[in-house]
Parts: sequence; C-alpha cells; structure tokens
Amino acid sequence: MLRDQPCPLLPDQRGSTLPRIWLFTDERNDAFLEHSIRQLPRGSGIVFRHYHLPEPSRRARFETVQKLARRRGHIILLAGSPALARLWGADGVHGRTLRRSGIGRLWHSAPVHDAREIRQANRVGVDICFLSPVFATRSHPGQRPLNPLQVRRLAALSNGAVIYLGGMNARRYRARKNHLTHGWAAIDALS
Repeated sequence: MLRDQPCPLLPDQRGSTLPRIWLFTDERNDAFLEHSIRQLPRGSGIVFRHYHLPEPSRRARFETVQKLARRRGHIILLAGSPALARLWGADGVHGRTLRRSGIGRLWHSAPVHDAREIRQANRVGVDICFLSPVFATRSHPGQRPLNPLQVRRLAALSNGAVIYLGGMNARRYRARKNHLTHGWAAIDALS
C-alpha cells in the first residue's frame, strides 16, 4: 500500500485538502477500479473519465465510484462540464474549461503539456495542473516525454498545484519531486 501525507489546505480552497496522489480512471482500469480505489491512501484524489461509456452508464459508474471514494475520504473530479460535475455531485471538474465562471466552489483541474496550455490554465484560474508526460506512457504511445529541465520550467510557470502525470509511480515521483510539485497521478501504477 502507498503511504503519503495530505498537504495543508491550499489558501483558496473550500474545506478539503488537496491530495498528493491521484488515480485517473478509464476503460483500462475499469475491471478492477474498486480494488484500486481501496488501495489508495485515505484522502487521495480520483479523476473520473470513463469517456468510453454512454452517459447513462457513465453516470451509474460514477455513482458507484463516488460512494466508495466517499467512504475512503477521497475527492473525485469529473471530466466534463462544471454543470455536469455539480449535477452529479463531484468535488470538482477536470478539463480545459475556457473560463472560471460556472465553476464556483468546485476544484478545477486541467491537463497541461506545454507553456501555452499552462498560460491558458493560469488565465482561467485552474487549481490543479496535471503536467504530462513526465515519462513515457501507454496513454500517449510514441510521444516523447518531457525532459527534467522542461518539467521544472513548465512547473515553475503554473499558478496552480502541479501534479506529475505520465508513466508515474511512487519511485519516479520521489526521484523527480521538488519544491514546485505537489504530487503525482497515474492510471497503470495505481491499478
């Protein structure tokens, strides 16, 4: 089991600590998702994607994951619109929402891969930037990972908490973490 401590509350957040470890969901880890969630340290984060499901099935799957997440003290972000995240009772929204309006008190995370996307995330006030790919990953086969200098430079540009993503695991995070980073996220390493 992974061991990590939640960080102190970020100054502008509303009542929950920002997790250091994040599990991304998709069809690759769906068959054993409940087991993966139980193995996460208490107070971890989950980014629920499951784009492969039609909306009624996706919502049913989200509700199952959400119940387990609540019992384990995890927060759950929904990849989708802020309106859908509020309707489904998510703690936040994941995506490249182009404006902060409509997000309200929800956490807002975005995937970022380069300086342009980080500047865009900063403009809309994203709370969490999932910076990737830090290492080679099955999610983006053939894409070259960012080198360590690129990772540091990009992390320094972010106004939000930086979470490393892409081929990450606990060992790799410990080797790359620095004062600019808050935590790490994975699909495979946490499944």
